[in-house]
Amino acid sequence: MFKVGVDVGGTFTDVLLVDTENSKFFTSKVPSTPEDSSIGVLAGILKACQAANVSISDIEAVTHGTTVATNAVLTERGAKVGLITTKGYRQVLQIARSYVPGGLGGWLYYQKKAPLAPLNCTIEIEERTGGDGTIVRELDEDQLRTALKSLQGKGIEAITVCLINSFANDQHEQRTREIVAEVMPGLPISISSEVIPELQEYERAITTVANSYVRPEVEKYISNLQTEFDKQMNGASLSILRSDGGLATANAAMNFPVYLLMSGPAGGVSGAIWVGKQAGINNIITFDMGGTSTDVALIENGEALVRRETTVGDITVRASALDVRSIGAGGGSIAHVPELTRALRVGPESAGAQPGPAAYDKGGSEPTVTDANVVLGYLPQHQKLGGDMNIRRDLAEQAVQKVADAMGLGLHQAAEGIVKIINERMFGAVRLVSVEKGYDPRDFSLMAFGGAGPLHANALGQLTQAWPVIIPPGPGILCAYGDATTRLRNEASKTLIVTMKNADSSKIAAELDLLEEAAANGLLASGANETIGLNKAALECSHEIDVRYSGQGLVLSIPVSLEHIKAGNYSSISNDFDELHEKLFTFRIDADKEFVNLRSIALGPPSDIELVESTVSSNGTVEDALVTDHEIFYDGTMHAAKVYDRAKLEPGHIVFGPAVITEMDSTSVVFPGYQADVDSKRNLLLSPTH
Repeated sequence: MFKVGVDVGGTFTDVLLVDTENSKFFTSKVPSTPEDSSIGVLAGILKACQAANVSISDIEAVTHGTTVATNAVLTERGAKVGLITTKGYRQVLQIARSYVPGGLGGWLYYQKKAPLAPLNCTIEIEERTGGDGTIVRELDEDQLRTALKSLQGKGIEAITVCLINSFANDQHEQRTREIVAEVMPGLPISISSEVIPELQEYERAITTVANSYVRPEVEKYISNLQTEFDKQMNGASLSILRSDGGLATANAAMNFPVYLLMSGPAGGVSGAIWVGKQAGINNIITFDMGGTSTDVALIENGEALVRRETTVGDITVRASALDVRSIGAGGGSIAHVPELTRALRVGPESAGAQPGPAAYDKGGSEPTVTDANVVLGYLPQHQKLGGDMNIRRDLAEQAVQKVADAMGLGLHQAAEGIVKIINERMFGAVRLVSVEKGYDPRDFSLMAFGGAGPLHANALGQLTQAWPVIIPPGPGILCAYGDATTRLRNEASKTLIVTMKNADSSKIAAELDLLEEAAANGLLASGANETIGLNKAALECSHEIDVRYSGQGLVLSIPVSLEHIKAGNYSSISNDFDELHEKLFTFRIDADKEFVNLRSIALGPPSDIELVESTVSSNGTVEDALVTDHEIFYDGTMHAAKVYDRAKLEPGHIVFGPAVITEMDSTSVVFPGYQADVDSKRNLLLSPTH
């Protein structure tokens, strides 16, 4: 059986083809096609199949990390959404939480964007459900039908139904959906009691509206991709990576695309967890640097931190996501010297896939981080990116010379300045997930991946002191590894507000049992049982409770044991909440605690793919991997260096800096005074030479 993992980035589309019987893998990297991502996906799969000498029809499953939902929000290309809410709540999205980003002076420059569902496309209906789920006022179906007529002719492309307190009783939302389907047939309809059945009307509304906003775009993309798979791969199953690092079947992804908003970055974190576990390293800070952006995350004890919110641009929705922080810093980030300040700036503007850095010889002429790395010798001219893309050093030098002339510096000094600035920006992102969360980076290992990550790995290791710095095999396609090796995931939640001391353990346990059943059935009903033969016995379930101090607006998600709940033992939950609260906010208080939301999570079986190379070891020496002598510019001085072919490095080999280690999808740099050890899984472990 052959399985494929695909990750679509801003510059390249990465593909991993795995023979699941022996874990042999084959990779490909092709330019992304922003106008239609599916073109790049299929081109990458075909290229990997050619490398493996297999037919595309031999592929049985494809897992895919996608940025389609993310880009729909960022570029404001989503659907025109009609919103149906309870009478008196028409302006729920406009009022929001009255939050203005940017500190005390934020109101001076903050330009609030229009809501995802315009006010003139929002209607109120006569109905009311109480907070305890009782029907206060019955749904007026005639008034609903009349109100729907006002939406007709406005070009509505998707409908959202979000009624007050529907998390406690979804009867009116369900009936409203039935009537909307009659009056406005063919439109995708999202109801809040299915998307996020939790309290807080604004968070529930914006999350469900965002689901509707990206739904037509995601449905079109996944449907087209599945159609091509049906034609060329005999109906290979398609799964999409969720923001929380789990997999969703194609059907679930099309119905609930709001859970895909951080799909792309989640692939790298999932891949890092998989590599780390096999290497015996469970505390990791991930550093994923691509052509357009850099994503960082923290993994503790083999588990990534998960947030209960996802933020894309100005939109924050109530959907679980791995705690990944992204900044506009990548290999394509453009360096410039403003006339006013004459101070060097790097990014966030990017050369992207088109035209790309000057060194790619695709029409780009602006100096980028990639061009600076070429000038410094970190990216050798003879290397072919993706196996077939040439690097033009002369064009890179011409581009970087613009910065050198503007600042009155030499060419190499200007290039090193560009690289140092981007390194400091990325170090700032690492601090967001470590120091500012109460973690010391020195207690973790840094894992560098992405097409550009290994180029900056040694420098980020110096800044963070997170040794050893791990560079996994195929670092440029690690996100695709994550896509191919993660697990199917679904969750179900319910609001139940009660003080911890008054919580009925039997009721809490019964509710968690029901949620576990709902999460498992949702996973099976999504088509997983048909596409991959999944059954309920193969699922692994866990539980969480959102806890807060009584009267507090903030909640923290705490993992819980169902056995402890049934026994009425809440002490571990209380202690875990206090410890997490103190770690995040530096204090704990002696106050009653409340349970707010219950949640159950269902996971499919873990991947059985192992991290092994597809080539056979020849027991060669480090010298056998030597490609050529070389020079790199480091710390203001030119150094004699060597270039090595990573494919010929074997477990136990040590490469001493200064050196450059090349492979198909990325390039690693080892500075003077540092070394790269090859471990048993062929990871490169960078550390200072003792």
